Amino acid sequence: MQYTILIVEDDADISRLLAQIMETAGYKTKQAFSGTEAKLLLEKEMPDLILLDLMIPGMTGDKLLYEIRENRKCNVPILVLSAKSALKDKVTLLNMGADDYITKPFEPEEVLARIRAALRHMGNTADTAQVLSHKKMNLYPESRKVIVNHTELVLTAYEYELLHLLIQTPEKVYSRENLYELVWKGGYYGENNTVNVHVSNLRKKIKEADPTEEYIQTVYGIGFKLG
Repeated sequence: MQYTILIVEDDADISRLLAQIMETAGYKTKQAFSGTEAKLLLEKEMPDLILLDLMIPGMTGDKLLYEIRENRKCNVPILVLSAKSALKDKVTLLNMGADDYITKPFEPEEVLARIRAALRHMGNTADTAQVLSHKKMNLYPESRKVIVNHTELVLTAYEYELLHLLIQTPEKVYSRENLYELVWKGGYYGENNTVNVHVSNLRKKIKEADPTEEYIQTVYGIGFKLG
């Protein structure tokens, strides 16, 4: 299967470089040079992954991210590209629904590795059709669907992978390091906030569906487990 990646970047040189990197790796690319152009392309066809620069003309990157996640309820992986490296900026974007955050200037190998990880998460299917259940939650591995209290959750790729990991061994406590290495498939470099933000987003979505129960428990000093 050849994946299609939408590159939303107004700098023509950077966009061309990213397209060359992606196409050399075997991906099909589409390019948009403004948020408005990207929105029009998305109305015609949804790609398999979006590389999104924040500082783009027309509809800004953060507004486009909101449009995709909140209005379209779409869980396509979105990797944000930005020159902003402050922790608060990363946390804000992750809270808004970004799957990952790549700081400019970037190394081609890093971009490819993060894209492959995100696509791998989206494409993962379980070897069994068994439904995984916990309290009022049912997780369907083959369709990657999660239903809590009769409400289907709209999850990002990493949110789904976190929940899938936790529900398979509900009594096991995972450290943040374990979760990062198992879900993001990369080396752990103190990425506490990445894990914390995704767990926080998961809790909010589950709580909206079932306010009466706690599903993800914090084990202080260690990490998280299913509650």
